[in-house]
Amino acid sequence: MSGRLDAPAHGRAALAARFARLHRPGRPLLMPNAWDAGSARLLESMGFAAVATTSSGFAATLGRLDGSVSREEALEHAGAIVRAVHVPVSADLESCFASDAEGVAQTARGAVAAGLAGFSIEDHTGDPRDPIYPLEVAAGRVAAAVAVAHDAPVPLVVTARAENHLHGREDLDDTIARLRAYRRAGADVLYAPGPTDPRQIAAIVAAVDAPVNVLVRAGSPTVAELAKLGVARISVGGGFAFAALAAAERAARELRDHGTQSWTEAASAGSRAARAAFARSAER
Repeated sequence: MSGRLDAPAHGRAALAARFARLHRPGRPLLMPNAWDAGSARLLESMGFAAVATTSSGFAATLGRLDGSVSREEALEHAGAIVRAVHVPVSADLESCFASDAEGVAQTARGAVAAGLAGFSIEDHTGDPRDPIYPLEVAAGRVAAAVAVAHDAPVPLVVTARAENHLHGREDLDDTIARLRAYRRAGADVLYAPGPTDPRQIAAIVAAVDAPVNVLVRAGSPTVAELAKLGVARISVGGGFAFAALAAAERAARELRDHGTQSWTEAASAGSRAARAAFARSAER
């Protein structure tokens, strides 16, 4: 299978253009987050039209917590996912691994080189004492990412994230103000992870003039309900990666504590799924 980095520029352009078209309010793109090449191929084989990376899920494969991966590691990982599949890939690039505009631009240039169809940028500082960038600074960082992404030979879709609700700032008005500012800075997709209340999600969708991504988590509306709210894209963050880890933990506990093997039924199902997904990829 040829990797996307080796594909002609027109092929990468077609993937990026397709990715942009898949964002339709009311008909949300289901974009699950893969944590390695194998999970990406599995998700592609199941018919998902695009996949994303997950910073927390990738960090877990390295035995680390979210926020501990370097720019170089994240971009190398994103490139590996791109090469593994034939669908558009959007990368979770955290806060673009920089506080200044030039550092953000450097990360964006790496995203272009990796053959991605899109990437996200957060307004999280990494400092628990002051976790969110001031609005003007945050919007400038988005603008720096957009300038590189949109001027590339293959323009990328930039997703701007307002991280308030993941860091104890339950201020919906400020979140909306941030998303609007990021849209003015050129962001293509807007994303405020955290809210699960349909009224809050509906308020965000109604307040901005760009496709909105929603992170599904415990307590979230169903996909059908999110569609009715006008959501354009749905992602799972590290959810699938940690669900897989939980399954491995359950199997290990059973073996250690009881010496039984009921977990082998799930293992057989997983093996069948992997063989089908990987064989299909190899045929391309």
